[in-house]
Amino acid sequence: MAHFTPENFHDSLLGMLLGRTEQLKNRILDRHLEPHGVTAQQFKVLVMIARFCAETPADICRMLNLDSGSMTRMLDRLEQKNLLSRARSESDRRQVQLVLTDEGKALSDLLPEIGAHAMNEMVGVLEDSELLALEKILTKILVASGDPITIARIAEQ
Repeated sequence: MAHFTPENFHDSLLGMLLGRTEQLKNRILDRHLEPHGVTAQQFKVLVMIARFCAETPADICRMLNLDSGSMTRMLDRLEQKNLLSRARSESDRRQVQLVLTDEGKALSDLLPEIGAHAMNEMVGVLEDSELLALEKILTKILVASGDPITIARIAEQ
């Protein structure tokens, strides 16, 4: 269904609102993660490894829509912080496997606590019904686009 035309496109704030909401989420997460010495983007990498079975830098690049150069720098920083390690795959020496260290596992285990506080700060202004509607709408958009993470999460439920 086409909702936008060249004539009415500038009347919609949807693209800006979605982008600004993502930026707000990252700022809030950054604040909650500051005591742990990581950024929201770094934490997302740890979560992709811990919760979504990302095993290689390429997996994370696909999941987080990052380029390989950015990913390499991010993995370097996480390795320097002793949160993950990189090792050559035993089945394919060309491939690098990512493994959380004990410290990385401990930090990723804090997701429910950190996430709950951050998300409550972000969406606390919404009524329960509004939050459910927002989740339903965003899920519908992502499933229709073939987003593998959203589809996998729905299959788990």
